[in-house]
Amino acid sequence: MSEQEKNNEWDSLWQEYTKSLESWKSLFEQIQNASNDMQTKFNDVWEKATAESSAETMKLFGENWQKSLNEVGMNSFKGFSENWQKALNDTNASVFKQFAENWQKTLSSSGLEQMNAYGEMMKKFAETWTSMWPQPK
Repeated sequence: MSEQEKNNEWDSLWQEYTKSLESWKSLFEQIQNASNDMQTKFNDVWEKATAESSAETMKLFGENWQKSLNEVGMNSFKGFSENWQKALNDTNASVFKQFAENWQKTLSSSGLEQMNAYGEMMKKFAETWTSMWPQPK
């Protein structure tokens, strides 16, 4: 294989890698936007539910929600039940709002942080590679 063919092979491989990285980055941003939109809508629904529902309805909802989480293997969120009970015992709507915010952060932050860390790691790989082996223009 000639030197030119090797360079073309590396150029092609590098272009495929950077295209894949850009696709991943775009998808990650879409996931973030969808997650933010979902959380905003969740907060709207949550606020309306707490304002318009009785304490008994909210208690029943919490029990059913906890049961469904347990049924799908969400037992790792052990603090859910305890925090839910604390929210039920306080009639202040801000306590329910705080519960929802804390629950969302617990549920979503670890996965998104890992995805973001992975993307940053791969971005740094690309930047380091480019600084060491600049691509011909």
